[in-house]
Amino acid sequence: MLEPKDLSKEQLLELLQDAAKNWLAHDGLWFQQVEHKCDMATAIELDANAWKQFTQIEARRIMKRLHMLSGGGIPALIQALAFRLYAFINIQELSEVTDKRCIFRMVNCRVQSARKRKGLPDFPCKPVGVIEYEYFAKTIDPRIKTRCIACPPDPHPEDFYCAWEFTIKDE
Repeated sequence: MLEPKDLSKEQLLELLQDAAKNWLAHDGLWFQQVEHKCDMATAIELDANAWKQFTQIEARRIMKRLHMLSGGGIPALIQALAFRLYAFINIQELSEVTDKRCIFRMVNCRVQSARKRKGLPDFPCKPVGVIEYEYFAKTIDPRIKTRCIACPPDPHPEDFYCAWEFTIKDE
């Protein structure tokens, strides 16, 4: 019987990608059920509450796995962003990277791309995204400030779905 310990590196990476897809599918199905039972506003409110907690748990687990201490600034945030579940299934990029600032863009988001293929408008994820990215960044380093550049329902260019600026000030 094949066990995870018997898998090659490539197979383990595929398994991780599948796990991330399963996680995202569950998140989406949960959201749809709440939206169906209640309404979109309630679903977004509850989703934001859940993401506020989840994103901090995810950040702490990444920090533990990578032996990162809190307060690592923008370089630590950049490293942690590469290990989020999203990073294994979405296309993301960084630009304007310095020790004090970076721009993070979600170039291809599985959720938004699926909606686009179905002819649906962008999902209005900004209220959740603001909480998600702010709390993720603050868990990595409480000094990091997060600013949304664009996130649906905001208009955005064709080359990304959402973009976030992370900055840190000298004390």
